[in-house]
Amino acid sequence: MRKDKKQVIGEEISDDKIKLFLAVEPADDTPPSLHKLVKAYRGLRADDFERFVGFFVEAGYDLDARDAEGQDFIDLIRAHRKAEPYVDAVRGVHA
Repeated sequence: MRKDKKQVIGEEISDDKIKLFLAVEPADDTPPSLHKLVKAYRGLRADDFERFVGFFVEAGYDLDARDAEGQDFIDLIRAHRKAEPYVDAVRGVHA
């Protein structure tokens, strides 16, 4: 990193930037709802992902979308070491 550039860690992400993940579309036959969840999971911190889930549901997307093998979002990430807060965010909506 250049000396004149300041590294920013933990900067607040605006709602508009989080909502950009609602616009991503799959290039294959993955259900759009599942694709959006996976992209947001990969690109957002857990607290920002929790905010995303609210926007996701508000926009009418399906938290229970499944891929061709019948796996939903939780099935796909459950084994990841840091998945728990993301799983909790999705399950919190189902509660």
